[in-house]
Amino acid sequence: MAASQPRAVRTVAFVDGVRTPFGKAGEKGIYANTRADDLVVKVIRELLRRHPELPPERVDDVAIAATTQIGDQGLTIGRTAALLAGLPKSVPGFAIDRMCAGAMTAVTSVAGGIGFGAYDIAIAGGVEHMGRHPMGEGVDPNPRIIADKLVDPTALVMGQTAENVHDRFPEITKARADAYAAQSQERYADAVKAGKIGPELVPVAIRNPELGWGLATEDEPPRPGTTIEQLANLKTPFRPHGRVTAGNAAGLNDGATGALLADEDTARELGLPVGMRLVGYSFAGVEPEVMGIGPVPATEKLLARTGLSISDIGLFEINEAFAVQVLAFLDHFGLEPDSERVNPWGGAIACGHPLASSGVRLMTQLSRQFSEHPEVRYGLTTMCIGIGMGGSVLWENPAYNGSDK
Repeated sequence: MAASQPRAVRTVAFVDGVRTPFGKAGEKGIYANTRADDLVVKVIRELLRRHPELPPERVDDVAIAATTQIGDQGLTIGRTAALLAGLPKSVPGFAIDRMCAGAMTAVTSVAGGIGFGAYDIAIAGGVEHMGRHPMGEGVDPNPRIIADKLVDPTALVMGQTAENVHDRFPEITKARADAYAAQSQERYADAVKAGKIGPELVPVAIRNPELGWGLATEDEPPRPGTTIEQLANLKTPFRPHGRVTAGNAAGLNDGATGALLADEDTARELGLPVGMRLVGYSFAGVEPEVMGIGPVPATEKLLARTGLSISDIGLFEINEAFAVQVLAFLDHFGLEPDSERVNPWGGAIACGHPLASSGVRLMTQLSRQFSEHPEVRYGLTTMCIGIGMGGSVLWENPAYNGSDK
């Protein structure tokens, strides 16, 4: 028998990404009467609608993440959503859980398959319906996690972990966190007005028992016009006289995202666009009680593996679970909070953070920003992850003209 030949690693392209508008979780939110799996179906169908050059049977796998895999976001949602979306029954699918980095991990998982040659094309995304399924619904944590002091009890409450990050870095004051949050709201509002946020959104039919049917076409959580003075007066629910508020953190949200990934040669063959190229990715663990610092070691690990430095990165999309977590990352790497390289269109503090879906939102925005910035070669998407982790993915701009970073 002839020996197998070593495989060359193939270039992975991020073709396109879309998302539903993000809603507020709860009975009054826009998706209160919408199923989680139907949100995923919308993004899969939209990816196919936007790319008629892609034969549906060429999709090799569908990876969909959900943090709370129960009810209408359970039952191997990658497979069930693919069937509901009308993909051929020959297209398989699977589900992923890495808490907030679910969609990010869906992308890196299928990207590994593409790079190895197991797939040519795949769909990756995530969904979270926090109104129907609060984080932790139905779970039964092993009591030894606390009893054996494997983690501090605050590790299981994300808001308390953010307070712990404030404790560890006292120079990150509540005033700084509030100022960053107000900036996020302002940048997001400016991006909407300029038409930068909107083209990636998939309209979703919604139903209200009293008002009837409607159409969700924009994000529900943003609070345009938010001022630092308004934020200063908000309650600190996780600790008396604390620093974390509803204003300097992302809210509880519903929404779904989806992305099309492909081997770059296959994308060119089919006439699919190449929004960006995958350079590398890393995940890292940290103390669960300060999970917000996770992006720091994940990024350091990634830079070491790729031989790049933070100065090589021209654009950053950092998930804003909490303002303090973003500021800890920026302070560590010597980046200014008001840098135009960092979250230029605002972030999750404004538009929302439906847990497992958010990673693809970051990637979709970075891809669209690359097309506007041919002087930028590399961009980073990074996020903190519950239970003490961080994830970072490095991308290259195919429109780079060699002029700057």
